[in-house]
Amino acid sequence: MNYQVTFAVLLPFLGTVLGSALVFFLKGAMNRKLQRSLTGFAAGVMVAASVWSLIIPAMDQSAHMGKLAFLPAFVGVWGGFLFLLLLDQMIPHLHLNAQCPEGTCCNLGKSTMMVLAVALHNLPEGMAVGVVIAGWMTGSESISAAAALALALGIALQNLPEGAIISMPLKSNGMKRSRAFGYGVISGVVEPIGAVLTILLAKIFKVDQIHLAIEDNKAAAIDRVRRCCADFPQIELKVLPTRYPQGSEKQLIVAVTGREVPS
Repeated sequence: MNYQVTFAVLLPFLGTVLGSALVFFLKGAMNRKLQRSLTGFAAGVMVAASVWSLIIPAMDQSAHMGKLAFLPAFVGVWGGFLFLLLLDQMIPHLHLNAQCPEGTCCNLGKSTMMVLAVALHNLPEGMAVGVVIAGWMTGSESISAAAALALALGIALQNLPEGAIISMPLKSNGMKRSRAFGYGVISGVVEPIGAVLTILLAKIFKVDQIHLAIEDNKAAAIDRVRRCCADFPQIELKVLPTRYPQGSEKQLIVAVTGREVPS
Protein backbone atom coordinates (compact mmCIF):
# COMPACT_ATOMS: atom_id res chain seq x y z
CA MET A 1 0.00 0.00 0.00
CA ASN A 2 2.85 2.42 0.81
CA TYR A 3 4.14 2.16 -2.76
CA GLN A 4 0.69 2.84 -4.18
CA VAL A 5 0.17 5.82 -1.86
CA THR A 6 3.54 7.33 -2.80
CA PHE A 7 2.85 6.81 -6.50
CA ALA A 8 -0.62 8.40 -6.29
CA VAL A 9 0.74 11.40 -4.34
CA LEU A 10 3.59 12.05 -6.79
CA LEU A 11 1.73 11.27 -10.04
CA PRO A 12 0.11 14.74 -10.48
CA PHE A 13 3.48 16.39 -9.82
CA LEU A 14 5.06 14.11 -12.44
CA GLY A 15 2.49 15.41 -14.94
CA THR A 16 3.59 18.99 -14.24
CA VAL A 17 7.27 18.03 -14.64
CA LEU A 18 6.67 16.32 -17.99
CA GLY A 19 4.57 19.23 -19.24
CA SER A 20 7.23 21.72 -18.21
CA ALA A 21 9.86 19.62 -20.00
CA LEU A 22 8.18 20.41 -23.34
CA VAL A 23 10.08 23.71 -23.21
CA PHE A 24 13.21 21.82 -24.29
CA PHE A 25 11.49 20.98 -27.58
CA LEU A 26 10.19 24.51 -28.27
CA LYS A 27 11.86 26.22 -31.20
CA GLY A 28 9.81 29.38 -31.55
CA ALA A 29 7.09 31.27 -29.71
CA MET A 30 4.14 29.28 -28.42
CA ASN A 31 1.15 29.53 -30.75
CA ARG A 32 -1.76 31.37 -29.11
CA LYS A 33 -4.33 28.86 -30.41
CA LEU A 34 -2.27 25.98 -29.02
CA GLN A 35 -2.07 27.79 -25.70
CA ARG A 36 -5.84 28.18 -25.56
CA SER A 37 -6.39 24.56 -26.60
CA LEU A 38 -4.11 23.30 -23.86
CA THR A 39 -5.92 25.47 -21.31
CA GLY A 40 -9.29 24.13 -22.47
CA PHE A 41 -8.05 20.54 -22.32
CA ALA A 42 -6.81 21.06 -18.75
CA ALA A 43 -10.17 22.56 -17.76
CA GLY A 44 -12.08 19.66 -19.28
CA VAL A 45 -10.03 17.02 -17.46
CA MET A 46 -10.35 18.98 -14.22
CA VAL A 47 -14.15 19.17 -14.46
CA ALA A 48 -14.42 15.46 -15.31
CA ALA A 49 -12.18 14.48 -12.39
CA SER A 50 -14.19 16.71 -10.02
CA VAL A 51 -17.53 15.17 -11.02
CA TRP A 52 -16.69 11.49 -11.45
CA SER A 53 -13.94 11.06 -8.86
CA LEU A 54 -15.07 13.45 -6.11
CA ILE A 55 -18.66 14.76 -6.24
CA ILE A 56 -20.45 11.55 -7.29
CA PRO A 57 -18.51 9.33 -4.81
CA ALA A 58 -19.27 11.87 -2.06
CA MET A 59 -22.99 11.59 -2.85
CA ASP A 60 -22.79 7.78 -2.97
CA GLN A 61 -21.27 7.77 0.52
CA SER A 62 -24.24 9.83 1.74
CA ALA A 63 -26.89 7.59 0.14
CA HIS A 64 -28.28 6.72 3.59
CA MET A 65 -29.44 10.35 3.89
CA GLY A 66 -32.03 9.78 1.18
CA LYS A 67 -33.13 12.98 -0.55
CA LEU A 68 -30.44 14.91 1.32
CA ALA A 69 -27.60 12.76 -0.04
CA PHE A 70 -26.43 15.74 -2.07
CA LEU A 71 -25.99 17.96 1.02
CA PRO A 72 -22.48 16.96 2.21
CA ALA A 73 -21.11 17.24 -1.34
CA PHE A 74 -22.91 20.57 -1.81
CA VAL A 75 -21.45 21.99 1.41
CA GLY A 76 -18.00 20.64 0.49
CA VAL A 77 -18.08 22.17 -3.00
CA TRP A 78 -19.01 25.59 -1.65
CA GLY A 79 -16.41 25.27 1.08
CA GLY A 80 -13.83 24.59 -1.63
CA PHE A 81 -15.00 27.61 -3.62
CA LEU A 82 -14.66 29.88 -0.60
CA PHE A 83 -11.26 28.41 0.32
CA LEU A 84 -9.92 29.05 -3.18
CA LEU A 85 -11.46 32.54 -3.21
CA LEU A 86 -9.65 33.29 0.06
CA LEU A 87 -6.34 32.11 -1.43
CA ASP A 88 -7.03 34.19 -4.53
CA GLN A 89 -7.43 37.30 -2.39
CA MET A 90 -4.39 36.62 -0.21
CA ILE A 91 -1.73 35.31 -2.61
CA PRO A 92 -0.23 37.71 -5.18
CA HIS A 93 -0.45 36.18 -8.67
CA LEU A 94 -0.68 37.03 -12.35
CA HIS A 95 -2.78 35.07 -14.82
CA LEU A 96 -1.48 34.16 -18.27
CA ASN A 97 -1.75 37.04 -20.81
CA ALA A 98 -2.98 39.38 -18.04
CA GLN A 99 -1.36 42.73 -17.29
CA CYS A 100 -2.67 43.50 -13.80
CA PRO A 101 -1.70 41.23 -10.88
CA GLU A 102 -4.28 40.04 -8.35
CA GLY A 103 -4.10 39.38 -4.62
CA THR A 104 -2.12 41.38 -2.09
CA CYS A 105 0.31 44.03 -3.32
CA CYS A 106 3.96 42.99 -3.50
CA ASN A 107 7.19 43.51 -5.45
CA LEU A 108 7.39 40.01 -6.93
CA GLY A 109 8.42 39.65 -10.56
CA LYS A 110 5.97 38.82 -13.34
CA SER A 111 7.34 35.31 -13.82
CA THR A 112 7.06 34.50 -10.12
CA MET A 113 3.46 35.69 -9.97
CA MET A 114 2.58 33.58 -13.04
CA VAL A 115 3.93 30.54 -11.21
CA LEU A 116 1.90 31.47 -8.12
CA ALA A 117 -1.25 31.71 -10.27
CA VAL A 118 -0.88 28.04 -11.25
CA ALA A 119 0.30 26.97 -7.79
CA LEU A 120 -2.80 28.66 -6.38
CA HIS A 121 -5.12 25.98 -7.73
CA ASN A 122 -2.54 23.16 -7.70
CA LEU A 123 -2.74 23.16 -3.89
CA PRO A 124 -6.47 22.23 -3.79
CA GLU A 125 -5.82 19.61 -6.49
CA GLY A 126 -3.21 18.01 -4.26
CA MET A 127 -5.62 18.18 -1.33
CA ALA A 128 -8.30 16.45 -3.44
CA VAL A 129 -5.92 13.57 -4.15
CA GLY A 130 -5.04 13.47 -0.45
CA VAL A 131 -8.71 13.24 0.57
CA VAL A 132 -9.37 10.26 -1.73
CA ILE A 133 -6.16 8.51 -0.65
CA ALA A 134 -7.04 9.07 3.01
CA GLY A 135 -10.49 7.57 2.42
CA TRP A 136 -8.95 4.54 0.77
CA MET A 137 -6.37 4.11 3.56
CA THR A 138 -9.09 4.14 6.22
CA GLY A 139 -10.82 1.20 4.52
CA SER A 140 -13.82 3.01 3.09
CA GLU A 141 -15.80 0.54 0.96
CA SER A 142 -16.76 3.25 -1.54
CA ILE A 143 -13.15 4.29 -2.26
CA SER A 144 -10.74 1.82 -3.86
CA ALA A 145 -7.08 2.01 -4.80
CA ALA A 146 -8.18 2.19 -8.43
CA ALA A 147 -10.36 5.24 -7.67
CA ALA A 148 -7.48 7.04 -5.95
CA LEU A 149 -5.08 6.26 -8.79
CA ALA A 150 -7.69 7.24 -11.41
CA LEU A 151 -8.10 10.67 -9.81
CA ALA A 152 -4.32 11.13 -9.55
CA LEU A 153 -3.92 10.13 -13.20
CA GLY A 154 -6.68 12.52 -14.31
CA ILE A 155 -5.04 15.43 -12.51
CA ALA A 156 -1.64 14.40 -13.91
CA LEU A 157 -3.09 14.56 -17.44
CA GLN A 158 -4.45 18.05 -16.95
CA ASN A 159 -1.12 19.09 -15.37
CA LEU A 160 0.72 18.24 -18.60
CA PRO A 161 -0.63 21.31 -20.44
CA GLU A 162 -0.44 23.40 -17.28
CA GLY A 163 3.29 22.75 -16.96
CA ALA A 164 3.74 23.64 -20.63
CA ILE A 165 1.64 26.79 -20.24
CA ILE A 166 4.06 28.00 -17.57
CA SER A 167 7.44 27.05 -19.07
CA MET A 168 6.85 27.66 -22.79
CA PRO A 169 5.67 31.30 -22.60
CA LEU A 170 8.59 32.09 -20.27
CA LYS A 171 10.98 30.65 -22.86
CA SER A 172 9.24 32.65 -25.60
CA ASN A 173 9.85 35.81 -23.55
CA GLY A 174 13.60 35.21 -23.51
CA MET A 175 14.13 33.10 -20.39
CA LYS A 176 16.63 30.23 -20.56
CA ARG A 177 15.10 26.80 -21.13
CA SER A 178 16.42 25.35 -17.88
CA ARG A 179 15.13 28.25 -15.82
CA ALA A 180 11.72 28.18 -17.53
CA PHE A 181 11.55 24.44 -16.84
CA GLY A 182 12.40 25.12 -13.19
CA TYR A 183 9.57 27.64 -12.86
CA GLY A 184 7.14 25.10 -14.31
CA VAL A 185 8.29 22.41 -11.89
CA ILE A 186 8.03 24.75 -8.89
CA SER A 187 4.39 25.50 -9.75
CA GLY A 188 3.58 21.82 -9.18
CA VAL A 189 5.54 21.25 -5.96
CA VAL A 190 2.56 22.34 -3.86
CA GLU A 191 0.49 19.37 -5.07
CA PRO A 192 2.30 16.56 -3.23
CA ILE A 193 2.65 18.91 -0.25
CA GLY A 194 -1.13 19.49 -0.20
CA ALA A 195 -1.80 15.75 -0.58
CA VAL A 196 0.54 14.76 2.28
CA LEU A 197 -0.82 17.46 4.61
CA THR A 198 -4.40 16.33 3.92
CA ILE A 199 -3.54 12.68 4.60
CA LEU A 200 -1.84 13.66 7.87
CA LEU A 201 -4.83 15.77 8.94
CA ALA A 202 -7.17 12.88 8.14
CA LYS A 203 -5.06 10.61 10.36
CA ILE A 204 -5.00 13.15 13.19
CA PHE A 205 -8.79 13.57 13.18
CA LYS A 206 -9.59 9.96 12.33
CA VAL A 207 -12.20 8.35 14.59
CA ASP A 208 -11.82 4.55 14.70
CA GLN A 209 -14.68 3.77 17.02
CA ILE A 210 -17.77 5.61 18.28
CA HIS A 211 -19.61 4.42 21.40
CA LEU A 212 -23.24 5.30 22.02
CA ALA A 213 -24.66 4.43 25.44
CA ILE A 214 -28.37 4.12 26.31
CA GLU A 215 -29.85 2.78 29.52
CA ASP A 216 -31.95 -0.38 29.17
CA ASN A 217 -35.20 1.29 30.27
CA LYS A 218 -35.42 3.14 26.94
CA ALA A 219 -36.40 0.29 24.59
CA ALA A 220 -37.79 2.52 21.80
CA ALA A 221 -34.64 4.64 21.66
CA ILE A 222 -32.42 1.53 21.65
CA ASP A 223 -34.35 0.02 18.75
CA ARG A 224 -34.30 3.25 16.71
CA VAL A 225 -30.57 3.89 17.24
CA ARG A 226 -29.68 0.27 16.50
CA ARG A 227 -31.49 0.44 13.14
CA CYS A 228 -29.89 3.79 12.25
CA CYS A 229 -26.39 2.50 13.05
CA ALA A 230 -26.74 -0.81 11.21
CA ASP A 231 -24.74 0.45 8.20
CA PHE A 232 -21.95 1.97 10.30
CA PRO A 233 -19.70 -0.75 11.77
CA GLN A 234 -17.53 1.87 13.51
CA ILE A 235 -20.49 2.86 15.72
CA GLU A 236 -21.08 0.56 18.71
CA LEU A 237 -24.26 0.79 20.77
CA LYS A 238 -23.84 -0.04 24.45
CA VAL A 239 -27.00 -0.87 26.42
CA LEU A 240 -26.29 -0.10 30.07
CA PRO A 241 -28.24 -1.18 33.13
CA THR A 242 -30.37 1.59 34.55
CA ARG A 243 -28.76 2.91 37.70
CA TYR A 244 -27.92 6.14 39.49
CA PRO A 245 -25.47 7.74 39.30
CA GLN A 246 -24.26 6.85 35.82
CA GLY A 247 -24.54 10.06 33.82
CA SER A 248 -21.31 11.75 34.85
CA GLU A 249 -18.49 11.61 32.33
CA LYS A 250 -16.08 9.52 34.44
CA GLN A 251 -18.67 6.93 35.43
CA LEU A 252 -19.97 6.72 31.88
CA ILE A 253 -16.47 6.12 30.48
CA VAL A 254 -15.94 3.27 32.95
CA ALA A 255 -19.34 1.73 32.11
CA VAL A 256 -18.80 1.93 28.33
CA THR A 257 -15.08 1.22 27.93
CA GLY A 258 -14.04 -0.31 31.22
CA ARG A 259 -11.32 2.29 31.60
CA GLU A 260 -11.01 4.46 34.67
CA VAL A 261 -10.17 8.13 34.29
CA PRO A 262 -7.77 9.41 36.96
CA SER A 263 -9.05 12.28 39.10
